[in-house]
Amino acid sequence: MEDTCDVLGSEGLIKKHEFVRIIVQCLYSLGYAKSASFLESESGVSYKSEEFRLLESHVINGNWDGCISFLNSLRDLLGETRDSAVFLVLRQCLMEYLKHGEDKLALDVLRKRVSGLHVDRYKIHGLANSMLSLKDVGVDGDVVIDSRKDLLKDLEKLLPPPIAVPERRLEHLVETTITAWVDSCLYHTSLGPVSLYEDHRCGRDQIPTTTTQILTGHRNEVWFVQFSNNGEHLASSSNDCTAIIWKVLEDGKLTLKHTLCGHQHAVSFVVWSPDDTKLLTCGNTEVLKLWDVETGTCMQTFGNQGFVVSSCAWFPNSKQFVCGSSDPEKGICMWDCEGNEIKAWRGMRMPKVVDISVTPDGEYLISIFLDKEIRILHLGTNVERVISEEHPITSLSVSGDSKFFIVNLNSQEIHMWDVAGQWDKPLRYTGHKQRKYVIRSCFGGLNGKFIASGSENSQVYIWNTRNSKPIEVLSGHSLTVNCVSWNPKRPQMLASASDDHTVRIWGPQLLGEKKRCNLN
Repeated sequence: MEDTCDVLGSEGLIKKHEFVRIIVQCLYSLGYAKSASFLESESGVSYKSEEFRLLESHVINGNWDGCISFLNSLRDLLGETRDSAVFLVLRQCLMEYLKHGEDKLALDVLRKRVSGLHVDRYKIHGLANSMLSLKDVGVDGDVVIDSRKDLLKDLEKLLPPPIAVPERRLEHLVETTITAWVDSCLYHTSLGPVSLYEDHRCGRDQIPTTTTQILTGHRNEVWFVQFSNNGEHLASSSNDCTAIIWKVLEDGKLTLKHTLCGHQHAVSFVVWSPDDTKLLTCGNTEVLKLWDVETGTCMQTFGNQGFVVSSCAWFPNSKQFVCGSSDPEKGICMWDCEGNEIKAWRGMRMPKVVDISVTPDGEYLISIFLDKEIRILHLGTNVERVISEEHPITSLSVSGDSKFFIVNLNSQEIHMWDVAGQWDKPLRYTGHKQRKYVIRSCFGGLNGKFIASGSENSQVYIWNTRNSKPIEVLSGHSLTVNCVSWNPKRPQMLASASDDHTVRIWGPQLLGEKKRCNLN
């Protein structure tokens, strides 16, 4: 027999007997039965414990009393799952009685043995109802054996180690290790499987750190920039009273598609409809316009001169949106694309709205108010939660999975909160400069694990959400960077809008550039 005291590894923390047993299980699960059997024979380590072989014998031979006695002997180990395991055994027993036409015995099992178990009542009712459909069903020996094998598999999942090895244990251990690698990797943005041949660690070339293109279509300060949800377009807006739709080409370059003219004042905000067919543009202290993305034509104008809209957000159906106003009498309005007001939240007690967003799943409306308040309204229940910050908030961004949001404060901090309200305190990110202007940040990268932000010192800052200090600071702009946007479909593409009249597109550092840097 295998000496269960032998250990492996430089630290002596791995029990050799368990290690081999888990490998045998893995070979069986992958379909390599011959290899698994050979390893059992050579190592003297069996995948099945002696206790499990005893249970297997009882199940295959239909010795239900023996099964239950065995499970009762494990009462302390099984705990609450003991009744669930006994229920599976008695269900098999009952089914076989019915198939043999022994209705009275089956009924006795249900009334006297099953009903006393602490299991879900619906399971017991379901078993009682199934008795009618199974009555007078003929007996097929192969079917019975197969059902007993299925029972054994179900019982194996309930049995604790070392009696049984947890299902796919080696895969779980390896996957846990890989997950830890990925979680600890500051720059991880790659999709797909991770190599096992060496400990995983991405380099900084996995995230956008180098300017790949400078867009010069605007004639004045660029205040806002946002990629479309499908990552195929970029919209920018400027103090030159225009917005521009840029097309993202296959090679990653951007080309001008439409220049949207019609506003009389600076365009301070743009937002894509979830289906990416429409774009809203907010003029500074003027009208709100709805554009057709494909043709670049204005579909609808909302409001009139003096109509003060600070921000807007779409609902998931791409047919309705909300607008927030810095005029308390306007409040928050919900519109459809035809220009009909559907709902409004107004009143003298309504503070000025700074920014607004609807979570991508459509469940929450999040509003930022001038008095340092964040209000999170559940649209289904109408229950509202209020978060009070200590410093004025300038902008808001929600994660793509609807679970988190970040706010920029003029105290030179970015705070991340959970939408569900389980956190007492936010995660804080520092390093960028923000005192006077509206600076916007965003989530980005693989699974939104990064945060990017503009800054008043003309740089772009990038954080891993697990670190409060930036992992990258990108230089290139010559004046304040007002807004950033991460391409949701290209995790290595980032855009930034600046007062220097340009939009910069950032990508990973290329191999040739890395060599030049090393030489320098």
